[in-house]
Amino acid sequence: MTLDKSKLEKAAYILKTIAHPTRLAVIAQLQNHEELSVNELKERTGCEQSLLSHHLINMKTKGLLEIRKQGTSVLYKLKEKNLSAVLVCIEKCNCHM
Repeated sequence: MTLDKSKLEKAAYILKTIAHPTRLAVIAQLQNHEELSVNELKERTGCEQSLLSHHLINMKTKGLLEIRKQGTSVLYKLKEKNLSAVLVCIEKCNCHM
């Protein structure tokens, strides 16, 4: 398998961005639900709201999430639907760590 340098750089950028348990949990929740609010993500991930908001802003800034405002709520969704394939790979991985 050969990947060109730009694809490798993009993959590294994405992997660095999602390399945190909370961010992976957000991706897992958003792959199962089209959109979720911060409160819904807080309940589903068990993460404190301030820390979760920090991760969501980071993921949005780096282009992995989209937002939509609905009244006073902000709804998050995956910008890259294929991002959930990373979770499938992790789940299938039989690494002995």
